[in-house]
Amino acid sequence: MAENILIRNNVKITGSGTTSMIFAHGFGCDQNMWRFVAPAFEEDYQTVLFDYVGSGNSDASAYDPIRYGELAGYAQDVLEICETLGLKDAVLVGHSVGAMIGILASIQKPEFFSQLILIGPSPRYINDLPDYIGGFELSDLDGLFDLMDKNYFGWAGYLAPAIMANLDRPLLAAELEESFCKVNPAIARQFAEATFYADNRKDLPNVTTPALILQSNEDIIAPLEVGAYVYHHIPVSTLKIMEATGHCPHMSHPEETIGLIKEYLASNTNTSKGPSGQGGAKANG
Repeated sequence: MAENILIRNNVKITGSGTTSMIFAHGFGCDQNMWRFVAPAFEEDYQTVLFDYVGSGNSDASAYDPIRYGELAGYAQDVLEICETLGLKDAVLVGHSVGAMIGILASIQKPEFFSQLILIGPSPRYINDLPDYIGGFELSDLDGLFDLMDKNYFGWAGYLAPAIMANLDRPLLAAELEESFCKVNPAIARQFAEATFYADNRKDLPNVTTPALILQSNEDIIAPLEVGAYVYHHIPVSTLKIMEATGHCPHMSHPEETIGLIKEYLASNTNTSKGPSGQGGAKANG
């Protein structure tokens, strides 16, 4: 059973540290997207990389449309990987929906995680005005899904450059587009629905694991308002506004991403919440 779980999610383990760092990729991606960041932590951590079922080199035959119709199914996979490897007090680094999946996993089994590193998290992509700005109107997402249904590869070619930004480096967008196109369109469609139509705002106050939120300065998928919302609703959290632009700073700006993660892990010894969100682990950079 343990071997099946590791094969199912194409789990790869490197590094030499006594503490584990598990990397959870975003929608349409795979563990290869961490290649600019993960090696920087191998000296101090045991690094654990994996692919969600249906992504990368995971076992696509394990895909269950009922289980993976909601993000909870992916969170269960993360917990099963942790259980199989005997992980305790691991650092989870999650990108985009991988950050939200990590949040859900940490709420269920907080003993598995000591820190959450959340890169571009969003608990809700749809605007709920006047109180919440998610970045999209429902009609926007409906239009994207309509394009996805009519022309999946055209959808990938349209969305990848907008997500990646950094248009002066087109190879980054090309890699993301290629990654989208590798995923079975039916699986991508369901994962996209589970991601973009989800509303996990109510889950944020239940997070007990300290969290670092890395928010790109310009991000069409998770705008600044979303990062601020996550910061204000996770009880013990630190927000860093990056110089990076685009939704994938671990690919476009890996040095800054690595530096902020290392700085946070080195200094995060006091997890108490200060008055008015200042002091302790509450810091808005």
